[in-house]
Amino acid sequence: MVDTDQVTSHFRGEPGPGTVVSLESVTVSRGGRTLIRDLDLEVAAGEFVAVLGPNGAGKTTLLKVLLGELAPDSGTVLVDGRAPGDRGTHLGYVPQQKAFDPGITLRGRDLVGLGIDGTRWGPGWPSRRGEKRRVVDAALDRLGAGQLADKPLGRMSGGEQQRVRVAQAIACDPCVMLCDEPLLSLDLTGQRTVASVLDHRRRHHGTAVLFVTHEINPVLPMVDRIVYLVDGRHRIGTPEEVFTTEVMSDLYSSPVEVLRVRGQIIVVGDTQHLCAEPWSTGHHHHDDTHPGAH
Repeated sequence: MVDTDQVTSHFRGEPGPGTVVSLESVTVSRGGRTLIRDLDLEVAAGEFVAVLGPNGAGKTTLLKVLLGELAPDSGTVLVDGRAPGDRGTHLGYVPQQKAFDPGITLRGRDLVGLGIDGTRWGPGWPSRRGEKRRVVDAALDRLGAGQLADKPLGRMSGGEQQRVRVAQAIACDPCVMLCDEPLLSLDLTGQRTVASVLDHRRRHHGTAVLFVTHEINPVLPMVDRIVYLVDGRHRIGTPEEVFTTEVMSDLYSSPVEVLRVRGQIIVVGDTQHLCAEPWSTGHHHHDDTHPGAH
C-alpha cells in the first residue's frame, strides 16, 4: 500500500482557509428554461457540499458552469481563484458515468496518469516516470483498485471503471473536486470506499467537494451543506435546515413530507418527479461483474 499522504504535497501548496469556489448572482438557462436563478454560493476549503434535486433541475449544469464548459447567463464564477476552465486550476472531476467501449485497451493506470499529466481541467505536472508511477499507484490503492492498474478499461465492470475515475480525479491533488453521481454502479462497499476517500481528502488535504447525487444517505454524515435545486429555485443550508417538511414543500410547491428513520432521510411527495427520486437506501446500483455494465 502506498501512502498518498507522502506523495501529494509536490502538486500544490496547502489551501488557505478562504473561499475556493465562488458564485455570485449566477443565473443559467438551458432550452428556454431557467435552471438556476440568482445563485450565491461560497464553498470553503475542506467543505463537503451535496448538490441535490430532481432530474433536470440543473445539478450537472451547475458543474458544467464550474468546469468552464457552460457560461452563465449572468453573474460571476471563480474556481480556485480563477475563471472556470483555467488550466492552472487544481480541479478534480468525476463525470457522469458512461461505459467505456469494450474494445478500448487503455489501462487503469493510463487513465489515472492523465490526471497527473494534465487535462483541460488540471494544471499538469512535469512528469518524472518513477514519481508519477508512485502517485498513480497511491491513488488506485486509496480506492481499493490496485489490481486494476494493468486491466484494460473495456474489460472492467461499471463499478471498477468508477473507482478508476475517482482515482484519476484525486491524482492531481485537487483543491476542488466536482463529482457527478460518483456512486453509480457501485455496491455498498464501493460506495463506502469512495465516500471515505472523499472525506479523507477534504479533512486531511483541505479539498472542497461538490457532490451531485440522488442518494444523500450514503454521504449524509459528511455533508456540511446542501444546495437543493428545483425548477429554478434553490435552497442552501445544512441537512437539518433543508430537509424539513416546510422547506421541501415550499421548493416543490406541493405537499412533501420529510421522514427520518434510523438516521436515514426519506422524502415522500405526491409529484411524479419527486416520487421517482431514490431516497431510500434500499435503492442501490450494483457493481456488476460484466464488462461495461453501468
